[in-house]
Amino acid sequence: MPRFIYLASQSPRRSQLLTQLGIQHELLLPGADEDAESLEAVLPGEAPKAYVQRVTKLKLEAALQRLKARGLPAAPVLCSDTTVALGRTIYGKPADAKDAARMLQELSGHTHRVLTSVAIGSGIKRLQTLSESKVTFAPMRKAEIKAYVASGEPMGKAGAYAVQGLAAAHIARISGSYTGIMGLPLFETAELLKRLG
Repeated sequence: MPRFIYLASQSPRRSQLLTQLGIQHELLLPGADEDAESLEAVLPGEAPKAYVQRVTKLKLEAALQRLKARGLPAAPVLCSDTTVALGRTIYGKPADAKDAARMLQELSGHTHRVLTSVAIGSGIKRLQTLSESKVTFAPMRKAEIKAYVASGEPMGKAGAYAVQGLAAAHIARISGSYTGIMGLPLFETAELLKRLG
């Protein structure tokens, strides 16, 4: 397992989870000249699994280019992307409070999938894995959705919620990887790092 890696993610949760694994890392974030958000655009008719894996690959390649352009010391680069899917419908990050409320209303009382893809690159080597979990929301009243959206927590989160936050009060059941739902599945990530050597 590498002693040091670059993490190409703005998520503080992913950084905390890598620290939990005992992996020393440094953030490798996009510069002002990069349009990182455009990488997350969904292609027409794209299935959730194909989407999250494609976006993660794109993010990794962009990060490897960034590493080279900045002339930083060589080390593996890790990227991750999480998407929420109800059937074939992909729920990314909400555009605003109204969008967050719509997403939560649609997820309320249903079981959805949380797909987190992790990719790592070093030199010419590329490795990728996918974690799939299921989350069941209890039915949520409009007032509960409104209060949760007002907390600000849904913003910047796929599916408009954070499993480790206030949303936990509305989650009836989880199946799969809790850390995968948070944004970085630790078992799968550790396995990838071991494979990298």
